[in-house]
Amino acid sequence: MSTIKVVAFNGSARKGGNTSILLRTVLQELESEGIETELVELSGLKIHGCRACNECSRNKDHRCGQKNDDGNALIEKMEQADGILLGSPTYFANISPEISALMDRACYVSRANGNFFRRKVGAAVIAVRRAGAIPAFDALNHFFFFSEMIVPGSSYWNVGIGREIGDVERDIEGMRTMKTLGQNMAWLLKKIKV
Repeated sequence: MSTIKVVAFNGSARKGGNTSILLRTVLQELESEGIETELVELSGLKIHGCRACNECSRNKDHRCGQKNDDGNALIEKMEQADGILLGSPTYFANISPEISALMDRACYVSRANGNFFRRKVGAAVIAVRRAGAIPAFDALNHFFFFSEMIVPGSSYWNVGIGREIGDVERDIEGMRTMKTLGQNMAWLLKKIKV
């Protein structure tokens, strides 16, 4: 069996915060199954929103027409991975602008180039202080479903509750959900890659 790779994108403005902790929990389960992983923190990177310029459709070079930020390098990581994790904190019952910009641009580029996300495995992870997690979770899942990706389930919605950095580690059910997600994602990836 060839190497399986999962890349996770933390859409939080805080590096190493609750969203990162949740994603790392999923990644640890994948790593324990021999799957190669990478966590990309969007904080500190430059990623502009989609301009709807349609250069990706005209050029068909697997790249966004915007060359003045980190978008194309991130899209390339997504294309090369077998599995993609998208993580976001909950901002007013929705996802962060950074993860939204990445999703919009990656989806346009993929669709313009033969839908290269089709049949990859994808999962969403949400950090929340109290409420609004489900609309954010849905927003991330829309990317996977629209891209014809395969989404594994877990024992509950992939949500961890906490405000200050590290609070999510006290959310026992949330942490268990992340571990189960990692186990299910590993199982699915191995079935697909046979």
